[in-house]
Amino acid sequence: MPVLWTICGVKLSPSALIPGTPTLITPALTWDIFCRVIDNHGDLGVCWRLSVDLAQRGHTVRLWVDDASALAWMAPQSYTGVEVHTWPNDAALQAFAQDPAFAVGDVVIEAFGCELPEAFQALMVRGTVPVWINLEYLSAEAYVARSHGLASPVMSGPAPGTTKWFYFPGFTPDTGGLLREPNLQDRQATFDRAAWLKALALDKPIAAHEQLISLFCYEPAALSQLLKQLSQASQPTRLLVTQGRPSAAVVAATQALNMPNSGKGQLHVSHLPYLSQTEFDHLLWACDLNFVRGEDSLVRALWAGQPFVWHIYPQDDLAHHDKLHAFCQALQMPQSLQDVHNAWNGLSGAKLPAWTPSDLAVWQAWSAQTRQLLQTQTDLSTALIGFAAQKR
Repeated sequence: MPVLWTICGVKLSPSALIPGTPTLITPALTWDIFCRVIDNHGDLGVCWRLSVDLAQRGHTVRLWVDDASALAWMAPQSYTGVEVHTWPNDAALQAFAQDPAFAVGDVVIEAFGCELPEAFQALMVRGTVPVWINLEYLSAEAYVARSHGLASPVMSGPAPGTTKWFYFPGFTPDTGGLLREPNLQDRQATFDRAAWLKALALDKPIAAHEQLISLFCYEPAALSQLLKQLSQASQPTRLLVTQGRPSAAVVAATQALNMPNSGKGQLHVSHLPYLSQTEFDHLLWACDLNFVRGEDSLVRALWAGQPFVWHIYPQDDLAHHDKLHAFCQALQMPQSLQDVHNAWNGLSGAKLPAWTPSDLAVWQAWSAQTRQLLQTQTDLSTALIGFAAQKR
């Protein structure tokens, strides 16, 4: 855990020494982060990364979650400064209310629109009122910058007269930024790709000439097209498939194609075990092309600096189409890569475009340039710490 400085009896966080920190010195804060797991554990993934990042900067975090089971493989090692608690029921909240030692954190975050238990809101106003933040989903749409940091006065319920603040991650300096640990670049710079790939102990050793592609997706309509194209390509490809829905989708697609589960022709499919967040980062760093999904893996793909294709979370009202278009436009994605995104997400109605080595080189240059641009912006944790300190 980071060293804290103490001045006049107040513990101070070293986060101010991180480039882009909005304040010179910020006190080490306590945080209550609430998270509900909707379906794919992505919300939990973001909240865990945020919790650990805050703890690495000297803060103390309680993470309240209704289903923490995925942490067994996502984060098998606990982290000092982060306590994981079951989403509190009425009995637990009554016990907290009767315990004079229990104190609500300096900052309370309801992640992705999950609603705080009313009894917890009542605890928030029995002493110093915390900074109450609604951490929203990541988007590149125009409303994000307009809505970021806006106040929402609470007029009713157990905490009338308080204020909830809307906080939006984003890709531009007028948003809350992206999750990025201070040591991420150093970790990536010292990553031993060959040793990591060897340690995977796959069903078949990776050849030196094989193209490596990772697959983390839902059930894209173009998956069968991808498998067929790769099997008929000029270059051998190793498809590294993550566990869960991606693995099940590949099994279903290979069966529909009457293809062995391990692939055929120029394609060999290797199914991976469940990976921790650290190991998932390593997977993205090791591959030549990454297929990712949701929010957490998109951000990690951006920091990997490798070409990627994003499978955006599908919504019944097709709102994800606008969200994907805004993302591609905001980051000035090459048209050839946009075409792949559109087909992969079922937007264009066209077949999945085949790409050439020259296309991949263009995507690689764009990915590296995009990462460099985003690294100049204040990261999410640093911005959150500064925002909370300002509102206290």
